[in-house]
Amino acid sequence: MKAAIITIGDELLIGQTIDTNSAWIGAEMSKAGFDVYRITSVHDRREDIIYALGEAAGKTDVVLITGGLGPTSDDITKQTLCEFFNTRLVLNREVLKMVEEMMSRRNFPMNDKNRRQAEVPESCTVLKNAAGTAPGMWFEKDGTIYISMPGVPYEMKYLMREIVLPELNKRFISQVIIHRNIMTYGTGESILADILTDFESGLPENIKLAYLPASGVIKLRLTGTGSDSSLISKLINEQVSILYKIIPEYIYGENEESLETVIGKLLRSKNKTVSTAESCTGGEIAHLLTSIPGSSAYYKGSVVAYSDSIKSELLGVQEETLIKYGAVSEQTIKEMASAVRKLLKTDYAVATSGIAGPDGGSESKPVGTVWIAVASGSDIVCEKRVFGNDRTNNITRFSLAALNLLRKQIIRLQTPFI
Repeated sequence: MKAAIITIGDELLIGQTIDTNSAWIGAEMSKAGFDVYRITSVHDRREDIIYALGEAAGKTDVVLITGGLGPTSDDITKQTLCEFFNTRLVLNREVLKMVEEMMSRRNFPMNDKNRRQAEVPESCTVLKNAAGTAPGMWFEKDGTIYISMPGVPYEMKYLMREIVLPELNKRFISQVIIHRNIMTYGTGESILADILTDFESGLPENIKLAYLPASGVIKLRLTGTGSDSSLISKLINEQVSILYKIIPEYIYGENEESLETVIGKLLRSKNKTVSTAESCTGGEIAHLLTSIPGSSAYYKGSVVAYSDSIKSELLGVQEETLIKYGAVSEQTIKEMASAVRKLLKTDYAVATSGIAGPDGGSESKPVGTVWIAVASGSDIVCEKRVFGNDRTNNITRFSLAALNLLRKQIIRLQTPFI
């Protein structure tokens, strides 16, 4: 079973609005057993919409369309659908009543534009939209189902959950599609792919592996397809067990878990606390850790020691260390981590000092260089990493590298605060 998604709106193409509808619809259709083979975004132009509809015709079982159903002059989807399906707009009394009731509840006056939202193509089946004023529309032509929905995300999701997905589940004998995501950090995509060459070649025919990298995190997605849900789950579980044996040092979680989420769970389970001393990351690690609900149970605070004077005056990094080795050094980062741990009385402390760029680098310490330290009750572990030249990307990657080093230390150590 194949599905295509068409999103309509100039705002999507010029980057003014991010197309979250396609991602959500794609995920839900995949869960329902559909293979989403194409996602297309088009202008609010008749010819572009007609072309996109024609491209999907005969190649897919279901076409899901969002956008262009509002009350303003640039919303031309209904008129264009009438042309494509050789029909005309007619007033739907039930939809008009729903629009009038909604406008009354909101204490808004009705006008001609609102009334026109109750006009629908004569050949469609109307999908009543209790979440808004624009109805959805269901068409069938030459073996393909076309479903047009509002572009407002919560209205589209209402129609999908309440009407569209249940009806599609009745119409189609669904194949099973199961995804399992294994989250990894600590190596490059090409290196990981090389390690997993034999694993990938030995996968069952109906299990596929995909590599999805982002800022150093690589998501390994295993996808199984077939007719027997329990069999597919069993096969995927077997392959996941094999992955844990091959790359245990790189796997930190599953199914979209972030490093900060995993760290929070670890700290809670061990009843431990953490603090941070950040230079080049400027508070980003603190932000990530505190983005998790309930993080106040284990995260105590941070010192953003951006200048050398703060490193020495507040954290007590020795001036001799800064002069002899520099701020971006193993010696400095060790003193930072140790100092903030004692200052805030935590079980663990993370410190970063580096050169985010785009300037400030040297031959011995190029842009992208970072020193990371994690202090605990028994020792201090340090790590030097060198990334790229982009400042924003470097800050993200510095922070993730620091979180991963912290994760590894929490797993390894269970020493109380000294």
